[in-house]
Amino acid sequence: MSFFRPLSMRAQEEELMDDFSQGGDELSEALKHLRRLNKLFAAPGPTLAGVDQLWQRIGSPDRLSILDVGAGSGDINRKLIRWSERKGIQLTITLVDMTEEACEEARRLFRREPRVRVQRADVKDLPEATADIVTGSQFVHHFDGEQLVGIVSHMLRASVHGVVINDIHRHRVSYTAVWLATRLISRNRYIRHDGPLSVAKGFNGSDWEQLKQQLEHEAMTYEWRPLFRYSVVIPKL
Repeated sequence: MSFFRPLSMRAQEEELMDDFSQGGDELSEALKHLRRLNKLFAAPGPTLAGVDQLWQRIGSPDRLSILDVGAGSGDINRKLIRWSERKGIQLTITLVDMTEEACEEARRLFRREPRVRVQRADVKDLPEATADIVTGSQFVHHFDGEQLVGIVSHMLRASVHGVVINDIHRHRVSYTAVWLATRLISRNRYIRHDGPLSVAKGFNGSDWEQLKQQLEHEAMTYEWRPLFRYSVVIPKL
């Protein structure tokens, strides 16, 4: 992935992780390295902020179910578990991903956590109102145009109360930081290729405004969060 590329528009190339015919040990290794990047760039924060906002909006219930789609190994949910303990919430989390490598890694990571279960599935096939809140971290940037509108609509359908999206701010500084970080921490081709490309496929404020109009959802909100991410909350109407 080139260090120099235009970022005025969202990139259209597919990430290596979008090719489900690949995978194996190299993908499993990439998921481990991705957890290091998530920690480095404070990835759980926007999801936690959005879930807390939506939880308060629905009356701060003492029971809450979360469905994390495109979850990978699901590592960002560890912060949600700690948040639920502080708030006294009985939390259950279902991690959903389409690849067996991600599901295996998630099962390993949460093998001693009874509040978390793992399911290999496509969000488009999940029943209506599967969980109170549906989340997606670094997930929706894989989609564009009508596909993006469609996948967010499926997430809304699978939720009882709404959707929280945590995704990347497309910006020269974040692109440079991720390009450098991926080369410092990993030789894995998934990480080196998909890390910077994820930023190039990310969003800015005008992209979220366009999605808001396409969904015809005036209650949708978005805010910039460190480090170079957006927390997007879409309440179920």
